Amino acid sequence: MFGVEDLHKAKTICCPSYCVPPTVVTQRRTGEAAQAQWRRRGAMAAALPPAARAPPGGVAGRAAATGPEGAAAAGPGGVRAEGAEGLFVVLGAGLAAASHPLLYVKLLVQVGHEPLPPTVGRNVLGRKVLYLPGFFTYARHIVEVDGKRGLFRGLTPRLISSTLSTITRGSVKKAFPLEDMEHVSNKDDVKTSLRKVVKETSHEMMMQCMSRVVSHPLHVISMRCMVQFVGREVKYSGVFSAIGRIFKEEGILGFFVGLVPHILGDVIFLWCCNLLAHFINTYAVDDNFSQASVIRSYTKFVMGIAVSMLTYPFLLVGDLMAVNNCGLRAGLPPYAPAFTSWIHCWRYLSAQGQLFRGSSLLFRRAPVPAACFPID
Repeated sequence: MFGVEDLHKAKTICCPSYCVPPTVVTQRRTGEAAQAQWRRRGAMAAALPPAARAPPGGVAGRAAATGPEGAAAAGPGGVRAEGAEGLFVVLGAGLAAASHPLLYVKLLVQVGHEPLPPTVGRNVLGRKVLYLPGFFTYARHIVEVDGKRGLFRGLTPRLISSTLSTITRGSVKKAFPLEDMEHVSNKDDVKTSLRKVVKETSHEMMMQCMSRVVSHPLHVISMRCMVQFVGREVKYSGVFSAIGRIFKEEGILGFFVGLVPHILGDVIFLWCCNLLAHFINTYAVDDNFSQASVIRSYTKFVMGIAVSMLTYPFLLVGDLMAVNNCGLRAGLPPYAPAFTSWIHCWRYLSAQGQLFRGSSLLFRRAPVPAACFPID
């Protein structure tokens, strides 16, 4: 017969929920309703734009949403990045201030200002030659005329220029980060390593060109403030007054005089230095040599010194164009004619044999008078 127990067994087989307690059935139904509600909310959130789905307050809101741990994880990184950038700015300004007397004397030599007569000396072969005063003698003359503070003429715009250059390089580096590539030094991976060098050099060239464009107006002001020593002028007495005077007399292009040769020199220097260092490290330095890593670490430094001598004429022409025909004595005859372009300046210096004038400040031989050729 089909009894009560058989009835219970039949209900258990046909409806499994029958054998589940009522409280469990209620919890299961509640969970299913909650899951359905979450699915509806997810669909609605997916239809919203990203800005609407983000927590309120942007980064601060995300930090608050993730709790103290998320805020602590995001905070120190940003603080360290800002601290490092500030440190670079301070170090760059300190280096610019320390090297300013050297660059001041160098600029006066570049424009051809020789207030002291040459002295007779002997070269390595024992022959008598005429030597122009070196850096220390020239600096002593500036101190006698203007005092010790005179060695820092034009320092303020140069510090601003250095700061702008450092900040611009950091900003460009953040905006266009360079993807990390693993170090490659084997000859079997020459194509990969060359691709790495080209990519890094292109990124560095972009940063250098941008920083040069941004900082060049202050560089022009600094150059003109320094060469006022030649004619004892006071035309450019401050940064803001100099900006107003240049804009009034020469327009916006007056702030970028001499920019092209400077950029060309920077680009040629970067590519020649990095490519030469790469080929030397790849083909000339053997990986089996015990000191190969040490030699490779100094290759780019040595190449930088050598290439800087080759690209020096671009620096000289750029500095001369920055002060040429600006109303100061150092930019007018007899120091230099009024150049129509930087190529005109280059050709003039080449004809005079003066493309490397000012490249050395210690042992400066008096130039031999050269024939003057007509310049178109």
